[in-house]
Parts: sequence; C-alpha cells; structure tokens
Amino acid sequence: MKERKSWVPEIMYEEDVHGEAHTLPFIIVPPTEVMPSFILIWEHRDTGEIEPGPNGEEIPIVEADLKQYASMSELKDNLSRPVYDIVRNALGLESLQTATLKGQAITDTVLSNTPDD
Repeated sequence: MKERKSWVPEIMYEEDVHGEAHTLPFIIVPPTEVMPSFILIWEHRDTGEIEPGPNGEEIPIVEADLKQYASMSELKDNLSRPVYDIVRNALGLESLQTATLKGQAITDTVLSNTPDD
C-alpha cells in the first residue's frame, strides 16, 4: 500500500491592490486536514558576512534558529486557567480575564456608537 504524504501547511500573505503584503499571514487548510496545533519555522538572519559560492559568486552567510509556535486555543483548552495565564504573561499578553474585560469594553463602545436601524 502506498503511504500517503502528509500535508505541509504553507504560510501565505494577501496583497492589496498596490502589491503591498498584509501583515497578518494565513494558511489555507484543505477540507481533509486540520490546522496544526504546533508549527516549527526557521528564522534566518543575515550576518552581514559573505562567503564564496560554488561558482565564485558571493553568498550571504545567515544564522538559522529553529522557532516553535503553538496554538493559543489549544493551550487554552488543555491548560488550567492559572497556567494558561502564566503562558500569556510570558508572551507579553495580559491575563485572559483582563483581556476579555478590555475586549468587552471595546465592543460595548462600538455598539453604543452604532446607530439603531
């Protein structure tokens, strides 16, 4: 039996009419797949140095660092509230309760400034 090749997510950016990329990327998930709860991605950083390539051309030297990204909804569903808040704080985010209250206040302000139909 032929082994099925696993799906590899592709990070994409939408461009506006001027060819400018939006800053929020997206991944198209096929109907038979699920969004990964964990993604590994290489960070390549130019060192400013060069080395000769196989044909004598200049090739920039980059430092590569493997980064790991996890789904916040997966963490929220599988961690206790206190531990989830520790993770949020470590990422520079407010506790879920604080963020929820601030989000609700923004929603209330928007709704109060929306004319009734």
